[in-house]
Amino acid sequence: MTTSQTASPAVTPGRRRRWRYLAGFLVLAVLLVVGGRLAWSWLDPMGEQSIDRSQPVLLQSIKDLSRFEAATGNFQVVVDLEKDANFLPDAIKGTRTLFVGAGGVDAYVDFSGLAANGVSVSQDRTQATVRLPRAQLEKPNLDNSRSYVFAHQRGLFDRVSDFLSGSPTDQRELYLLAEKKITEAAVASDLRARADANTKAMLSGMLKSLGFTKVTVKFTDEP
Repeated sequence: MTTSQTASPAVTPGRRRRWRYLAGFLVLAVLLVVGGRLAWSWLDPMGEQSIDRSQPVLLQSIKDLSRFEAATGNFQVVVDLEKDANFLPDAIKGTRTLFVGAGGVDAYVDFSGLAANGVSVSQDRTQATVRLPRAQLEKPNLDNSRSYVFAHQRGLFDRVSDFLSGSPTDQRELYLLAEKKITEAAVASDLRARADANTKAMLSGMLKSLGFTKVTVKFTDEP
């Protein structure tokens, strides 16, 4: 009994040569594409390159602080600032900007305001009384990463003026207005009362850890 086997066609040298040419052509095409992109990115006249030539930061002064940061409030406000012309419609002359301002306000107690008799200790050194000034509010610190212009509408004259000047709209007024509104909100909040309470708790815990059994913390405006 005989079995017949079908022999696979042999690969001829000519076919191998063609495959080598095809592979070489593909590699050359990839190199040309990559090299062309690199050359275009280097020769592109419209491309931009950022070069930081800033000078080293100089330390101008150091100030010792004698205050306790007792509380921080985070605020956010939407500023809606509109500027209209007296006798022209908004489509011709006028702007309206919606600005989201976000930042924090610190409340602190200044220990440098302690009077000469600000701390009194009983003779048996078991009781201590501390008199402090009330907490104050620091200037708002706007977070640039969370503060931005949400919408900006301009009249025709304002668009032309901005185009000719080549400078974007000045946002300093928006930041100042946001800071003003956040300051007003911080004053109206219980941020300073929270700072007073935190300061009392901090001093009571610290003095009791030093051995005092009774600690009284009062503010200078209290009887």
